[in-house]
Amino acid sequence: MTAPGTLLRPFERLISISIGGRSVQVPENNNLLRCLQYLAPEPVSYGRFCWNEDCQYCRVVYDLGEGTKARAAIACKLMVQEGMRILDMTAEMRYCLRTLK
Repeated sequence: MTAPGTLLRPFERLISISIGGRSVQVPENNNLLRCLQYLAPEPVSYGRFCWNEDCQYCRVVYDLGEGTKARAAIACKLMVQEGMRILDMTAEMRYCLRTLK
């Protein structure tokens, strides 16, 4: 499904995750920040993200579904999983995703 030279890691299918209560489809086998770039290519590309854990602008709070423990993580290192729920994110990430409908 992916083309050579793409920013995304190879994937076979899209999986469902939730961002602030809204369900979205993102590529499997990719880190969360790349998946957000898939959803909002231009805003995330121009965001102030370092992509290597230094800036902390991509910090999120997430869980893996109803009844699971909420955890904090860095989206540039966090691999997406089916059913993942993004409960909170930094102001920079909210700004970059503001155009998602």
